[in-house]
This record gives sequence, C-alpha cells and structure tokens, in this order.
Amino acid sequence: MEHRLLGGSGLKVPVLTLGTGTFGGTNEFFRGFGQSDVAEATRLVDVCLDAGLTMFDTADVYSSGVSEEILGQAIRGRRDRVLISTKATFRNGTGPNDVGSSRHHLVRSVDAALRRLGTDYVDLFQLHGFDALTPIEETVSTLDALVRAGKIRYVGCSNFSGWHLMKSLAIAERHGWARYVAQQAFYSLVARDFEWELMPLAIDQRVGTVVWSPLGWARLTGKIRRGQPLPETSRLRNEATRAGGPQIPEEHLYRVVDAIDEVARETGRTVPQIAIRWLLQRPTVSTIVIGARDEAQLRQNLGALGWSLSDAQMAKLDAASATPRPYPYWHQEQFAERNPPPVPRE
Repeated sequence: MEHRLLGGSGLKVPVLTLGTGTFGGTNEFFRGFGQSDVAEATRLVDVCLDAGLTMFDTADVYSSGVSEEILGQAIRGRRDRVLISTKATFRNGTGPNDVGSSRHHLVRSVDAALRRLGTDYVDLFQLHGFDALTPIEETVSTLDALVRAGKIRYVGCSNFSGWHLMKSLAIAERHGWARYVAQQAFYSLVARDFEWELMPLAIDQRVGTVVWSPLGWARLTGKIRRGQPLPETSRLRNEATRAGGPQIPEEHLYRVVDAIDEVARETGRTVPQIAIRWLLQRPTVSTIVIGARDEAQLRQNLGALGWSLSDAQMAKLDAASATPRPYPYWHQEQFAERNPPPVPRE
C-alpha cells in the first residue's frame, strides 16, 4: 500500500480509504449505498487491514450515526492500527441548532461521534459543508480548540467553494489556528469540475485532496453501457440516492466509458480500477475513498494499486473526459504568458 502526506501536514495516509456509507443502510437514502451489518463490516475491515488500507471514512449523517457505531464495533481492539475520518455540519436532528458549524453544534457533534465510534479522538475531522450563517472565525477557532483538547488531530473540509476554503485558511493563518490540511471533494473521470478552482488552490496552499465518489456516483462500475438497463443493485435505481447525486449528461458518460473500455483492453484491468488509477495519477490527491457493498467489490477496487497508466493512456482518458471550461477559466488560458495553468490542460 502506497502512503502519501495529507496536504501540508506530517500525517501519512494510505492512498485508498474505505468509505463506510455502506454500513447500516437504515434509511431510504443510504439503503441505496449498502446495508452492511457489524459482521460484514468487520470482514471488510479485516480485508482492508490485510491489504494495508488503514483509513476509514464516515460521517454523523450516514444512516443517522449508525455507520459510526458499526465502524466503532468493527475496529474494536485495533484502534491503534487505524486512522478514522468523520464529518459533521449537515442536519442531524430536529432542533434549531442540530445543524451547521457553530461552536455549539461542532462540540456536540464531535463528542457524539466519539461515543458512537468508541474512541477518544478522531484522526481527521472534516466539515461536511460550508455554513454561511456562522462566522468563519467561530468555526475555525472551535476546530482549533478541539485539536488542542486532543479530540481531533487534523481538520479538513468538504464540498467548499474556492473562496470558502481560502478565506478559512487565511483566518486560521492570521490567528495561528489549526489549518485545513485536507478537502474531501467530488472528483472523477466523469466530473472534473474540481480542477477549475479547488485543485489550483490545493496546489498553492498544500491542501490534500480526499476524493469521494471516484466512480462518478456509481456510473463507472463497468455495468453501465449504451442501451443497457441499470444493474439491479445500483444506487442509480434508488430514487433518493439518484436525486441526491450529480446530474451527468449521458453522452458525456458514454464517451468516457468508451475511452476507459479501450484502456481496459490494453491493460487487462476493469473499468473501476482504471477510473481509480487515473485519479491516483492526478495532482493533489492524497487518498481516494472507495466504497464496497461486499468483499468482492472491495477486492476489485484494491486492484487499482501496484501498476500505472501510461502517459498515452492518461492523455486518452483526459481528452475523452474534458469539458468546456466556464468563465473566467477559458479566458485565463489565453494569458498563459504570465498566468500559466497550475495543472495540465488537455
């Protein structure tokens, strides 16, 4: 298992992380991801540890905390061998303060997560989304206090805009508070919006990327083709999870899948393995959160390790997945003399 530094921190993380949104499945939305109980979750953790995958990602809203509870039971007795990442910010209760990134909600959320996980600290705590109603100073100072209290060791964010992240980093820098070392972002061969603003920011500010949904919200499983029905167990069949995910034009998806199929024939690898491998060869990526309904899916995803795509294969995939850039990025490309692109362009 390869390990990389998490952004500008000194923490090394495995390049693959197991996402535990499949643990529990106690409501309609998360049933679309999976329904692993404690026994199956424990088996998946066993397989991960045998492969050197030691990082596990969860959140308080995953099956209303059940995912954290199951993960805590699955790692019992081996906490010292694993890294735990969890998240909070989204609504997780009916009260007026059961949502957001206020000091009140974050302190309660962290304490509740620690109880569910059965641990006294989490290695990486991330804000699940940006709270525009709470002053950034309140949020960042609270995270710093939680770090100093030993309840969390590193802080990150997820689903932020570029200015959300940059302003937060600037405030943390000004006061000497703990900085975000990671951003968990939606990024895949069928959805490369991350590259427009957040990737250049990550390069400049040394923020590690924790990729979520590397298979494009179940579109790059290898089971979706032109003219074929959706697989029976796909989250795209579940109305709740389909509506809650990204909308990707079908023709764009099929163009990317066609290119992946070409590379698959050249390499003898599967569609998911190629999709994950492409991400591992992109800038700023520290770790990729992979999901698995069962052991077979987990082992297939682990097959993305130990080999590389050639420059020609990367270029083929880049070209097939490219989309027109919005303003001001298309205009900035015309001033490359003094404004060179921080990341490769197709």
